[in-house]
Amino acid sequence: MPYIGSKPIASVHSATLESFIDDRLEGGAKPATVNRTLEVVRTILNKCARVWRDELDNPWLSAPPLIELLDESGARKPYPISWDEQKRLFAELPQHLQEMALYAVNTGCRDENVAGLRWEWERKIPELGRSVFVIPASEFKGNRPHVVILNDVAWSVVEARRGRHDKYVFTYCNEKKSLPPDRIDTINNTAWQKARSRAKLAQVRVHDLRHTFAQRLRAAGVVKEDRDVLMGHASSTMGEHYATPTVARLIELANLVSQTRDTPTLLRVVNG
Repeated sequence: MPYIGSKPIASVHSATLESFIDDRLEGGAKPATVNRTLEVVRTILNKCARVWRDELDNPWLSAPPLIELLDESGARKPYPISWDEQKRLFAELPQHLQEMALYAVNTGCRDENVAGLRWEWERKIPELGRSVFVIPASEFKGNRPHVVILNDVAWSVVEARRGRHDKYVFTYCNEKKSLPPDRIDTINNTAWQKARSRAKLAQVRVHDLRHTFAQRLRAAGVVKEDRDVLMGHASSTMGEHYATPTVARLIELANLVSQTRDTPTLLRVVNG
């Protein structure tokens, strides 16, 4: 449910399940265990196309999407990207996806928590002139709230998004179809996949942006307890994270990822 429960049935396919797969494997589940869940999803989608009908006797889906099962002989390993790979990949992304990816790689947030980020979750901390975002338990893996700490880069992305939409932080406006700005369902869309191919990084998944943030925190010497808090692994209460000195320290730690830079990275984050 936390991964695809809010999506229309027609939006469920292999790509939308990538975060679920990566989280389960990262948590220690074996490919065979993950496959059992994927088989349930595949069965439901097949029934939507072949068995279930609406009031006009039309199938719920015109055709069932292909749900690819994992190779049970070996699990896919995380692929944290280098700064050079980040530069290549982000340069191929359209502006709206580049902003989302830049936010993700600087906060460690999962795809669904970036795409669904809401302004109403923002909590301002006047003493710091900054904000945090509190993702409610209903929207976060593990059914517990998570306080997202924004380093300087993530904060600049959020600031650039202000005033564009009254509900969601990250939106897209399809000018060709004269449609108003609306929420983006996932970073992992066709534009992302084409950008990966052009950058010759087809092995990189959206979830690897989270792995990248974690790897850079380790490389910067951030201890595991603090990494867990920044990544949302810790079970500490939100109240502890609202304390201004605590938030200030965590921002400082999150900013250390920039010290792991091995090559200059130019990114198009603009306001307007």
